Amino acid sequence: MRINSPAVLMPRMNKPCGAGLFFSFCVACTVCQAQSLTPRAYVITPVQWNAVIVSYSFYDGSVLFDGAVPITGAKTMVNVPTFSYYHAFNFFGRSANITASLPYGVGHYQGRVIGVEREAYRSGLLDAEFRFSVNLKGGPAMTPEEFRSWRQKTLIGASLTMVTPTGQYDPTRLINWGSNRWGFKPEVGLSQRWGNWILDGYAGVWLYTTNPEFFSHNRLFPGTMTQAQKPIGSVEAHVSYNIKRDPRFWVSLDGNYWYGGRTSLNGVENLTTLQANSRIGATASIPISKRQSLKLSCSTGAIARFGGNYRNVSAAWQYSWIGRRAANTLP
Repeated sequence: MRINSPAVLMPRMNKPCGAGLFFSFCVACTVCQAQSLTPRAYVITPVQWNAVIVSYSFYDGSVLFDGAVPITGAKTMVNVPTFSYYHAFNFFGRSANITASLPYGVGHYQGRVIGVEREAYRSGLLDAEFRFSVNLKGGPAMTPEEFRSWRQKTLIGASLTMVTPTGQYDPTRLINWGSNRWGFKPEVGLSQRWGNWILDGYAGVWLYTTNPEFFSHNRLFPGTMTQAQKPIGSVEAHVSYNIKRDPRFWVSLDGNYWYGGRTSLNGVENLTTLQANSRIGATASIPISKRQSLKLSCSTGAIARFGGNYRNVSAAWQYSWIGRRAANTLP
């Protein structure tokens, strides 16, 4: 039997199996779709600047299906600690940096499908993420000494984020932390400063490869199913204020909007899976020593048509240092 879309699954399954499949499918497609809010993503640092960031994010809220499937009361509670490493360097005379992140997830899901109460628990590694960013205007590569006398005006940058299929994934299950596909996000960003105020704006698009083994090789589907997703366009804006001369001490208001991402099974598209959502939030960065700082943020869904409508609270600890080569250039 060839399965083409979620809509054809229910008539050929008993109620418990159908409920579990529908709920698991939709959670798998939406639980990790919440778009992050990242103020000052294109503000530069001197070459050989390094940072280790340990963060914790908590997501709590509902999953909306817009009538795509008969699910009510779907709720999720997800904990995601993440370890990241940041390094700034000289890229053909321009300031550039790369960030590598490895998240781990622990999640609880529940909901009612056709009157049947369903629950699930998962823990494991999420897909590793890598981001390369380079300044195109306003931010040449600088030593720490040069950076001290530099003052930001207008910055224009570009970045490429890559999500690798390294997370925990079992093709026989529908709920997985890994996506079993590659994701790429090219983006351009603008950062403009007026005194203590900084305005940031970004525009990008997520592009995905096909998952070649979506819910396959099990008792319900002994063969192989493929899952594809259309691109998701996104825009993001932030207004932040420097509280003191220390560039690590600031607060910001954040917002974003993304559109697209319809999914398909075995080449048949499900039109009801269109995402047209946005989030708003706030962020605060607080220095606690010469090398350490804290970042606190919270956000919530402003518009949610399909997918996760989460409340999010996160905290991050950062330890930064200048590489030995750059440090040796100081007087």
